[in-house]
Amino acid sequence: CGSQTKDRPSSVQTKSKKTLARPGMKNIVLVEGVRTPFLLSGTTYAELMPHDLARAALQGLLNRTGIPKDSVDYIIYGTVIQEVKTSNVAREAALGAGFSDKIPAHTVTMACISSNQAMTSAVGLIAAGQCDAVVAGGVEFMSDVPIRHSRKMRKIMLALNRAKTLGQRLSLIGSIRMAHLAPELPAVAEFSTSETMGHSADRLAAAFGVSRLEQDEFALRSHSLAKKAQDEGLLQDVISFKVPGRDIVSKDNGIRPSSMEQMSKLRPAFVKPHGTVTAANSSFLTDGASAVLIMSEEKALAMGFKPKAYLRDFVYVSQDPKDQLLLGPTYGTPKALERAGLTLNDIDVFEFHEAFAGQIMANLKAMDSDWFAQTYMGRKTKVGVPPMEKFNLWGGSLSLGHPFGATGCRLVTTVAHRLQKEGGQYGLVAACAAGGQGHAMVIEAYPQ
Repeated sequence: CGSQTKDRPSSVQTKSKKTLARPGMKNIVLVEGVRTPFLLSGTTYAELMPHDLARAALQGLLNRTGIPKDSVDYIIYGTVIQEVKTSNVAREAALGAGFSDKIPAHTVTMACISSNQAMTSAVGLIAAGQCDAVVAGGVEFMSDVPIRHSRKMRKIMLALNRAKTLGQRLSLIGSIRMAHLAPELPAVAEFSTSETMGHSADRLAAAFGVSRLEQDEFALRSHSLAKKAQDEGLLQDVISFKVPGRDIVSKDNGIRPSSMEQMSKLRPAFVKPHGTVTAANSSFLTDGASAVLIMSEEKALAMGFKPKAYLRDFVYVSQDPKDQLLLGPTYGTPKALERAGLTLNDIDVFEFHEAFAGQIMANLKAMDSDWFAQTYMGRKTKVGVPPMEKFNLWGGSLSLGHPFGATGCRLVTTVAHRLQKEGGQYGLVAACAAGGQGHAMVIEAYPQ
């Protein structure tokens, strides 16, 4: 699985293990990753549209890399709740950011792993020899979501549009009832089970015996670590963004370290009265966008870039969306490690998506259970648990925020930055997503 590397001269690089380069396969690198500040929905971004945020992230990437606007071969964006007017938000944002109109762009959706899918699609295009440089990213804008008329009302309105005579129009208007006027709102719920994600998280926490105390402690950890990372200037992927008609925004605004006492006062948000998932230990509705530049190593070096990390093996997994909705990390982790020929002990940096504290804790318990591995995963032994001293050390989705479509790029860029800062060699990203799906990816530090 690749040759031994020479010892790397570096002040931080403490150990040198084998590299995951494979003979005959292109090395694919993360050159740079940026994101807009992640803001609570309904705050400073409230009057914008999703493509405005995506455009800001793309402009930030252009500014930071200085890559010529026609040197990118393809652009892919992930998003979950689509704005109807910009259904291919990748294209609209790319044009707005000033990229060449000759660059094709498409938009993908895969719930909370939409930008993971954008990145791995980029890896696929480069590996296949189609492209040398691809920009991937993601955006979510929860301050404004499409709200529809009811189906009956939509039918009447479409018929009105086709009606020829005044009589036909009056007859259709006369058929409208009060009940027809009730709107349809998008919900963070499973189509197949009609259960909201918070409800699923609460059931999952209960199934694995995760207490309210454990969840509140984990959420407090996330906010405290995020605050520390923000104060120390470690969140270097965040770019400043001048919001038209408002201030310049330069940092995430959902980071709020509380106290266990304050958190204990909150009522359950989903399963009442005995549930353990609350507003304080769940990720919040967030607006934000991210963008990364992914290239073949050859092309990156030829253009004079210093890559941040190699993107190595990755997997997508899928389970039952009723009882195992949020267990993607547990299923994805061993598969990604096996593909790379690594063990859990080889990983220096872990970045897992935090949808709910209960979901993270349930995954950690599932990963630590021989019974779960044998009963559900067809494995003889448990996956193993990431040590907390390597886990989400700069905060996570609970504190930094979770714009659905943008989080994947944040995770990968954070791993690259943490590997550089901490002198590790391998990082692992893992995330769960609606539909019972998940993603895991191994990232290798670029020699410093």
